[in-house]
Parts: sequence; structure tokens; C-alpha cells
Amino acid sequence: MQEEVTAAFHPQNQCLVGFAARSLWLIPAVPIVASGVMALLRQPRRALAAGLAIGSLSVSLIFSLMAFAHVVAGWMNSVAMRETVSFTWIQVGAAHVDLGWVLDPLSAVMLVMVSFVGLLIFIYSVGYMAHDENFTRFFCFLSLFAGAMLGVVISNSLLLLFMCWELVGLTSYLLIGFWYHKPSAAAAAKKAFMTTRVGDVFFLLGMVWLFAQTGTLLFYNGGAGSMEPLKLGALLASPAGLGLSAAGAIGLLIFAGAAGKSGQLPLHVWLPDAMEGPTPVSALIHAATMVAAGVYLIARVYPLMQAGALAGGTTTALTVVTWVGASTAVFAALIAVAQNDIKRILAYSTVSQLGYMMAGLGMGGVAVGMFHLITHAFFKALLFMGAGSVIHGCHEEQDVRRMGGLRSAMPLTFLTYALGMLALCGFPLLFSGFWSKDGILEAAQHWSVAKGPFYMLVFGAVLTAFYMTRQVAYVFFGEWRGHKTAHESPAVMTMPLAILAFFAMALGVIGTPAWPWFRAFLTDRAAGFGMAGFGEPGLLPLMGTSTLVVFLGLGLGWWIYGGKSPAPEEPDALEQAAPLAWGWLHNKLYVDELYGATVIAFYGWWARVADWLDRRVWGGVVAGVAWLFRGWAQLNRLIDIHWVDGGFDKGCEELASGGGLLARVQTGRVQTYLRLLALAVVVLAAILIWSSRG
Repeated sequence: MQEEVTAAFHPQNQCLVGFAARSLWLIPAVPIVASGVMALLRQPRRALAAGLAIGSLSVSLIFSLMAFAHVVAGWMNSVAMRETVSFTWIQVGAAHVDLGWVLDPLSAVMLVMVSFVGLLIFIYSVGYMAHDENFTRFFCFLSLFAGAMLGVVISNSLLLLFMCWELVGLTSYLLIGFWYHKPSAAAAAKKAFMTTRVGDVFFLLGMVWLFAQTGTLLFYNGGAGSMEPLKLGALLASPAGLGLSAAGAIGLLIFAGAAGKSGQLPLHVWLPDAMEGPTPVSALIHAATMVAAGVYLIARVYPLMQAGALAGGTTTALTVVTWVGASTAVFAALIAVAQNDIKRILAYSTVSQLGYMMAGLGMGGVAVGMFHLITHAFFKALLFMGAGSVIHGCHEEQDVRRMGGLRSAMPLTFLTYALGMLALCGFPLLFSGFWSKDGILEAAQHWSVAKGPFYMLVFGAVLTAFYMTRQVAYVFFGEWRGHKTAHESPAVMTMPLAILAFFAMALGVIGTPAWPWFRAFLTDRAAGFGMAGFGEPGLLPLMGTSTLVVFLGLGLGWWIYGGKSPAPEEPDALEQAAPLAWGWLHNKLYVDELYGATVIAFYGWWARVADWLDRRVWGGVVAGVAWLFRGWAQLNRLIDIHWVDGGFDKGCEELASGGGLLARVQTGRVQTYLRLLALAVVVLAAILIWSSRG
């Protein structure tokens, strides 16, 4: 195996070159190996399984922090930091396929987020899954899931990323359907697997096209990578039809794969159903891992998506990303307004926030979209784990209409959940969601193509504050409407909530206009501290608008739902006010039914056609061929038995009879032989005499 290490470092730092990059593979490898060990354990080995899972991800977190510190050190020394390791995986003649991994600011930030949030979810799972009989198998799948996502993050090869991407898809199927005895969970797992495969087919096509055009799937390779100017220039020069260059067409194909993984329209339908798995799985999928993979993919191939854009302009690929993201943000937020399952509300919230991230990438660049991804990972993991705590404390109840008054019964869960809810709503100044959401709105405000996405995202922000207020009012305020007394969750579940709540607030510090550290770090610029950042044109009015939007949503939600305790059988306040609109939103705008009546119905019809063809046409052809061969076999049997065998048998009979005649002559008596000889002489003499006369 030939290995190549490249890095952007000054000569005096060469002692560090390759240290972090060469060791980077250990970060995903440790939890994957731990998963393999757990796969060999018997089910009752709970302590060992939990220790292996938590210990392995703790090691990954330590390595991730070391890699992050390595990158920060280079950035603080004004060094454009990017280390890559590449090696030849397959070579056929002169053609070869390379794999590798990369350490740069983007991957360093993601490594820390995935390993840290994942570790907290692992710890939380010990309490949540304590009584599950398949505890060991659960942590085996969790570790494999986390390792696969970390593999996606470090990949410097689109092929290696795709391998880990598919492994993420496999483990998500195993985890969503972990409680396979529930028909809804089994159906949700199949739905997730099949829906994301639709996007992955386009992703694969884009990857093959990229390799055919550039001869490499490495992102960065000393100037010869597919995301570097030399190859991008060749892609731009190659037309693809419909006014697109090869770069634009490949970018759209890759985005289709990202849309599947990150639940963008129209491939969003699997994500809300994914909450059928255990709550830690929901937290892991909806916050730190699977859905983040699609957003991260677009950030990783951003040079391709942006190729050909003029200064301050956009491209067809980024325009599509923007409009799809903004549409998804509003679409999912509308549906979340009319849901009653505590986890399903959060699931549609995730779809909506992923739309914000995609729109941020399309209009503002990598730093804008990724900052919201990072902040969202913390407060959405907090909300899902908080929902799991509520479900645990309410004896597996998930309908918010059958809860109420839990702020007194579950004070720690309520406090942390309220903080996560305010972060998601973008409560001004104090919470990270405010700063990351405002970064997206600012980019939308200055987008040169259209103002539509800005208004859509503002409306989505109102809806977010509204449906989260509705949920909190139903769950934590009013009077208890359940059947059994609720109780607080154990410390192993509430401590991770407290840690996540802290970061849901504190992370905003690195993204404020006063200290835009995150954006500077990802874009390789110096980050200074100063209030001058608030003086950017239009920023303060935008912050004011954002604040009003949040308070409008919170106020409307509290006005309609605050302090009320309707019976579970009573219709919702919005249902009473607008039953038709409520029905559409409650039924998810009938998208699943539309797919059932069109796509699924078509494949059902095609399956019946294929079955008919198989039975009547191809089966008939096969039966006809079989009949012909059976006839030929009968003919061969006839020829063999009656002609070949019959002739052979008849010859044998004649030989046997002739041999019997001769046997009678061969008596062994000399007198008989002399008589025959004399007779023969007489006959011979007669013949000679007869012939001489003639």
C-alpha cells in the first residue's frame, strides 16, 4: 500500500506533519472495533457492553480533541491547515482508485461534535435502556453507528465517504427497527432504508461521473484533487446539457443523496417515522449523526457546488439547495404545529431545521450552514433526550395531550427541556440558536437571487416558536392528565441533559458578531473581539426582526395553549378554530398518502405485471423449453433403447447362437473331427470336379 501524506505547514513544523492525519483513522476505528467485540458477547453482559461502548467513544473524543487542538494551533499561527493521507486501494493497469482521510477545520469541528454529543447519548442510554433484554445488541449497533459517522467525517475520498455513508444507512435501519416486534418500528426501518436509497442512487451516479471526468475521487491531493481548481476547471469546461456544466450536474446528483440523508423535500418522509426507534436512537439520528451527514456532505463538496459562481453570485446547484432548504423549513414546521406525539413534533422540527441548514449553505456558505448544524446538534439532542426522560417518567406515554403539569414532577427535565426549547426557537442573545439562525437569515436577506427564501425562513421561525410553545404548554404546564403518577428520571439520564443545556446556551458565544470565531476558523481568517461587528449594515434591524418573530411565536403559542388543561378527548384549540387546515396538517399534508397512491401504487402495479410476466410469459417460455428438452430426451431414450441397445442386443444374441452351434461341434473327440474332415474333403473334391467340367 502506497501512502502519501500532505500538509500545509511551515518547515519548522514538519515534526508535527502527519501525526494527527496518520492517527485520524483511529477515531472511527475504535468504536467500530468495540462494536465487533460486543457482537460476540452474550446478551446479559450489560456492564461490559456499556463499558466498551462508552469507553471506545471516550477514546474517540480524546483523539478528536487532540486533532482539533492540532488544527487550532495551525490556525492561530496563521497557517492554512489541511492534512491529508491517501493511499492506493485498487489498481488496474494505469488506472487506480485512492482512498484517504483529511484533517482540516471542517472535519475537526465535526469530529468533536459527533464524538461529544454521541458520548452523552451513550451515557444517557445506559439509564433509558436499562431494562431492555437486548441491551448488548443495542450498544453494539450504537457503536457501529457512531464509528460509521466518524468515518464519514474524516473521509478525503468520496468513495470512502460513500462506504461509511452506506454503513450509516445500515445501522440506522437496525436501530430504527430495533424493537422489531412493533410493526410500526419495522415499517419505519424499511421506509428509512428504502427512501434514503433513492437519494443514494443519484449520489452514486454523481460519484461515478465525477471519477470519469477527473480520474480521482480524492477531495484534496496536492492540487490534483477533485475539489481543487485544476479538476474543477475541467468540470466547468465540460457541458452536461440543459445549460449545466458537468460540475453543476454532478453537484445536483450529490445533493440528491444529501437530501435523502438529511430529510429534504421530497425525500423527507422517512425522518419523522424514525422516532419509532428507542429515544437515544432518535437523539443520535436527529442531532449528531445521520441527518447531519447530508449537510456535511454539501459542506465538504462546496467547492464543486460553488464552481463557476461569480463574485457574490451563485450557481444553479446552490440555488436549488437554497430553495429546497427554505421550502423544507416551512413545510415541516407547518406539519409540526398539528402533531400530538412528543417525539414526532421534534422529528418534524428536525426536518425544518435541516432545511435552515441547507438554505444557509446555499446562500451564506459553509460557515453559516455548519454553525447551525453544530448548535442544533446540542439543543436537538437535548430535546430528544428530554422527551425520552418525559416518556420514561410518564410510563412510556408519548401523547402530549395525556401529560401536563410535569414541571413540578420532573423539575430537572423541565428546566433543561425549557432551555433546549428556547435555543431551538432562537430566543434572543442568550441562546446559541439565536445566533446561528440569525446568520442564516442575514445571508438570506443579502441573497442576490430572490427574497423569497428570507420571508419563508422568517415564517418558519414564527412557526418554530409557536409549535414548541404548544408542546411545552401541553407537557409541563396545566394539570396532569395521565393515568399513572409521573416521576423524575435517574441521574444517568438527567446529567447529560444538564451538560447539553449548558452548551445549548454557551455555544452562541463563538458565533456572535462581537466574536465570530467559528466563521473565522472555518474560513481561515483571524477572529478578533469587538463590538464593531454589530455595526454591519442591516444587522441590528435584522436582530430586532428576529426577536419580534420569536416573541410573536411564543406569545401566540402561550395565548392559545398556556395554562390550559384540556381533556385528551377534547379537540385541539386550532382544530376547533380551523378544522380543515388542522386535518391537512395533522395528516402531514397527505404526502405519504400521495406517495402511496402514486409511487407505491405504481411499483405495486409493476410488481403484479412482473409477476404475470414471470408466471405467464417467462414461465411459459421456460415450460416450453423444458417440454422440448423432455421430448428430445424421450427421443434419445427411444433411439437408445430400441435402436442402439436393440441392435447391440440382437448382435449379441446372434453371436451367442453362433457360438452355441460351434460349441456343439467342438466335442473334443478325434473321430468326430476326422469324419468332418473327410466330409469336407469330399465336398471340396466335388466342387473341384464340378468346376473343371464347366
